[in-house]
Amino acid sequence: MADLPMLQNDFYLDPHRLSPEDTAKLDAFYEHCMKHRYFNIGYPESYDFDYSDQKRFLDFHLNNCGAWDEFCNYQLQSFPFEKEVIEYFAGLFKIPFNKCWGYVTNGGTEGNMWGIYIGREKFPEGTLFYSRESHYSVAKIAKILRLPAHAVLADEKGEMVYSDLIKQIKNSRVKHPIILANIGTTVKGAIDNIATIQQKMTEAGFNRQDYYIHCDEALSGMVLPFVDDPQPHTFADGADSLSVSGHKNIGAPMPCGIALAKKENVDSIKVEIDYIACSDKTMSGSRNGHTVLYIWEFIKKHRPDYLRARVANQLALVKYTVDKFRQAGIPAWTQKNSVTVVFPKPSEEVWQKHNMATAGGVTHFVATCHQRNTDMADAMIADVVADFKRRHIRF
Repeated sequence: MADLPMLQNDFYLDPHRLSPEDTAKLDAFYEHCMKHRYFNIGYPESYDFDYSDQKRFLDFHLNNCGAWDEFCNYQLQSFPFEKEVIEYFAGLFKIPFNKCWGYVTNGGTEGNMWGIYIGREKFPEGTLFYSRESHYSVAKIAKILRLPAHAVLADEKGEMVYSDLIKQIKNSRVKHPIILANIGTTVKGAIDNIATIQQKMTEAGFNRQDYYIHCDEALSGMVLPFVDDPQPHTFADGADSLSVSGHKNIGAPMPCGIALAKKENVDSIKVEIDYIACSDKTMSGSRNGHTVLYIWEFIKKHRPDYLRARVANQLALVKYTVDKFRQAGIPAWTQKNSVTVVFPKPSEEVWQKHNMATAGGVTHFVATCHQRNTDMADAMIADVVADFKRRHIRF
């Protein structure tokens, strides 16, 4: 055995030490994060998580490269945990575990791309149809996949106009439409009814096997399973694939998500990888093995009755916020089973102060899981009401 020559260079910096200036930058950023960790009135990330048990794994590079249900020659992966995660979500979205395949993604956009990609491989001559209220990434995905696409009209509440969907499908003369249904739009929390979509498609002369439905459930995917009267959103309701966010209602220290599809369709995108002795059925290939552990811990810690109570708390805060706005004469509204409150856009000073998202003349408030009281909502409502009064705006 022989030692390798050490690096000998007076200018070589010790990689285990930061300069005082760089240390100060990190310290300042930490203080910034501590100050703003509960910032998100306008964004749906939840911060009621505690993954302190996972900190020890940050000493390892966990790379989930390839398919979790096969042997992989790369040892530092969390595949056994990923299998349990997918089994849980298969049950949640009503598909037999042996009839589906999915994985933990880097976020909702990747999950949507994966689902639409599978749809395109099933129907190579297909065309994508999506609501104008869909997340901005859907149009980007169509460009990346070089998939013909049409944006369908949405009503004032953000739900797809189904008559326009059928009109555009007929006008395009496409035999195999690929339809993206929003299960909670970004701004208005609207849900496209996949039961209605299937009914309208049947009336238009399409057989169910001739088109593909992908559900973007980034926002409401972890809400609807825990309410008494959910809108259609599962595989049993007609989904062919779906994508759920992991850093929203679940809560995680980094973006992540879960994507599921019917196994029979996933097999068409399978690629063999010699150097890890495994195959790949994902969009990204190498994936974050740590986020798998976060989601796994979440589903192991929280029983369904707790998750139902957690969502009920969010919906109660939504109702409280809508009622308070309306009592002040501001026409706020929400959707059925939605964690989003929509109201007229206040001045820039106000929406920036409260980190609220604005689009198309409206602003929204999102009831996140870490809001256990009305303090943040009350402060925001007071500022919005005062702003409209100061500017003599009445509705």
